Amino acid sequence: MLKDGEKGAILQRDKESYAIVPHFPLGLITPDNLRKLADVAEKYEIPVMKITSASRIAMVGFKEDQIDDAWQDLGITPGAAIGLCIRSIQACPGTTLCRLGKQDSLALGKEIDNRYHAYKLPNKLKIGISGCLNNCAETPVKDIGFVGKTKGWTIVVGGNAASRPQLSQELISDLSDKEALDVADNIVKYFEKEAKKSERMGRFIDRIGFDTFKEAVLP
Repeated sequence: MLKDGEKGAILQRDKESYAIVPHFPLGLITPDNLRKLADVAEKYEIPVMKITSASRIAMVGFKEDQIDDAWQDLGITPGAAIGLCIRSIQACPGTTLCRLGKQDSLALGKEIDNRYHAYKLPNKLKIGISGCLNNCAETPVKDIGFVGKTKGWTIVVGGNAASRPQLSQELISDLSDKEALDVADNIVKYFEKEAKKSERMGRFIDRIGFDTFKEAVLP
């Protein structure tokens, strides 16, 4: 039996079948991707494919001996669906597609995904990038959130929608893309170094104090 996360597979409730979650950064997908997913689902007689709340596509119902062949057929990088890492990066359409967008959330999101997807940390960490104040990427309940405004990015921290939900707090505003990425890097590295194992960002900030956190991560 595979360990959860091994080969990108997640053991299901029946203790026999597995789900895999191909990684499509920010939920962006091509017609070719869709064809491959459909072909693999038909080939292995997969009973369920589910678009998740994190804009990923879970393929549920593989047998253990099918996992390697399925990934080879897909030709797609496994997603970090579980584990203590940065595994969920959501972004709204932003100025690329949405008339309400104030900042380019897809461009910032792609760079964040390139840098941090599957990055190992003391606990899971979720990131949301919203191009305007409507917060379509659920930014207020993300460990790190970016909100696009007219003058630039506002960064919020410490949110989560887990068993003990918590809203994020505003850290800093009016940042350029580069400045926002620099602060994000400071946050990730500080959390990596100072947080306790299995401690979410919000609980970490509560433990050390928001002022201490702010002083440590802002330039």
